Amino acid sequence: MSILTARDLAKEYGPDEIFSGVSVEVPHGARIALVGPNGAGKTTLLHILIGQELPSVGDVYRARGIRVGFLPQRPEILSEYTLRQEFYSAFSQLRHMEQELAHLAEQMSAPGASEAATTAYGALQEAFEAAGGYTYEQRIKTVMQGLGFKPEDLDRKLAHLSGGQKTRAVLGRLLLEAPDLLALDEPTNHLDIEAIAWLEGYLKDFPGAVLVVSHDRYFMDAVAGVIWELDFGALELYRGNYSHYAQQREERHLRRLKEFEAQQAFIAKEQEYIRRNLAGQNTRQAQGRRTRLERLMRDDLRLKPHTRRDMHLNLGATLRSGDLVLRTYGLEVGYPGKTLFRAPDITLRRGEVAALIGANGVGKSTLVKTAVGELPPLDGEVRIGASVKIAYFAQAHEALDPDSTLLDEILNAKPMNISEARSYLAAFLFEGDDVFRPIRTLSGGERGRVALAKLALSGANFLLLDEPTNHLDIASQEVLQNVLADFPGTILLVSHDRYLINALATQIWAAEPGRLEVFEGSYQEYLTAKAARAAAAAAAEAEARAAASNGGTAAVRRGGDRAHPSGLTPYARRKRVEALEAQIHALEAALAGLSRDLDAAGAAGDADTVRRLGESYLEAETALHDAMTEWESLVD
Repeated sequence: MSILTARDLAKEYGPDEIFSGVSVEVPHGARIALVGPNGAGKTTLLHILIGQELPSVGDVYRARGIRVGFLPQRPEILSEYTLRQEFYSAFSQLRHMEQELAHLAEQMSAPGASEAATTAYGALQEAFEAAGGYTYEQRIKTVMQGLGFKPEDLDRKLAHLSGGQKTRAVLGRLLLEAPDLLALDEPTNHLDIEAIAWLEGYLKDFPGAVLVVSHDRYFMDAVAGVIWELDFGALELYRGNYSHYAQQREERHLRRLKEFEAQQAFIAKEQEYIRRNLAGQNTRQAQGRRTRLERLMRDDLRLKPHTRRDMHLNLGATLRSGDLVLRTYGLEVGYPGKTLFRAPDITLRRGEVAALIGANGVGKSTLVKTAVGELPPLDGEVRIGASVKIAYFAQAHEALDPDSTLLDEILNAKPMNISEARSYLAAFLFEGDDVFRPIRTLSGGERGRVALAKLALSGANFLLLDEPTNHLDIASQEVLQNVLADFPGTILLVSHDRYLINALATQIWAAEPGRLEVFEGSYQEYLTAKAARAAAAAAAEAEARAAASNGGTAAVRRGGDRAHPSGLTPYARRKRVEALEAQIHALEAALAGLSRDLDAAGAAGDADTVRRLGESYLEAETALHDAMTEWESLVD
């Protein structure tokens, strides 16, 4: 059953038509991602569907009583609430019931309390419990922690929060309200990787429908079951997550192109026959063919599939570096008086891609600036290898002069004639008078393309990229990913774009407060190892608790409990079984991930990766066998 239906929607601004003929449905519990290039009208369509804008043509029907929650890209918060009050406002009805229960409890405790107060209290308490009255405090804590807020943030005024924190505050309230339709416009923009992963898990169990506009491909892979693509003024529907959509889109485009070309060939052949025979002996046949051709061209003419012009990027290095590109010794990163973290000794070799991940503010950009020499290390040293030429792409594009034009920036990066510079900028989708625009007038995505254009002129063989996909639309992200995959040099990548990291990384540098973990392997292998460590830690903690409750003796039996061969008390045995089940679940998930990676590496003919993954698979399989054996001995 659909909770929202739209028919033949169109939107125009003056003479410009943004889109037309859009008809969609949102079923109950749906997970839909709306994608398309910047400027296609995604946010406008979202506003129309939830009732914040009116369509120029068409109708939107929403189920009666439907509750809609909306997260804009830049929420405006005028409330004087604290963060605590904002979260509590999601449970105003429950809090009112809580006050009423307290009032009834006072009446019941008074001398001569009436039977009516007791009856009312019982009924209200049952309703309060059914509505989640005894769990909402824990739900608030879960959402607060998941979105990266600290306990001390709860009493901060919303007006005093940063833009990203305000967005997370509104998102948290919406999740707690659990509306029937949750409409999210770029919800991952201000979240770090841990918070995005948490949000993905939360949305999987979310009871309502979710409609999200996003450029985060990994997020859409995890959350979406349907993709709506809005492009060239029309909307097309694809079943599956983002990866399925990307494959289906390519297949659909190729099929339509072949159908168009076949029809054009048929039309040309028929027209040639008609031209040669219309005045000859086969006039009647030619006239019949002309009639049928006119009918085809009127009723069933295939149009050539639209092809959007993508950014063209070439990052070929002009100089081959030595095998050793970067090495650190006893490195301590931070600022005078403040250590952010200490790093183990790092070695990065030619052709490798290191992905630096971690929470916002942990010191990732500081490490990059230390590596390029913009900041001195607090301790230790960074050594750059022989023949290494570095190019640094800064997240905030600090290297761009806001008063310069696009043309000035390119000419300053590399001398060339004006026509050559204009042609070069056209490859990055800047044409005509755009090349004379000052940098300060550009959007975030446009600035990113200018920065990439300058990067491509550097001839560097070691790229340090700080959030290179920020503000880029999906098509530009895909171009950048393909170009980086073919780059012959070395890359240090700071990014929240897990799709990019998963495709490129050969090392993972995970930054945490006070420490940096260096993991040799892909992002998926890192996640698998992390899950296995978490399962082992949980099992060890449960085992320690069980041993403590057992008092270090073979078994302490109460009330005639029969001793188990393991020597554990019933309570300790139950806790150990629970820990083993959690470990088994995590190891099975890890093995499934490793199996997928092995298939992909085998198909690619990557023998080194197959060998390394095979060793990890064998270790996980052995751990699973041991855990299953112990579990079976405890449940017998």
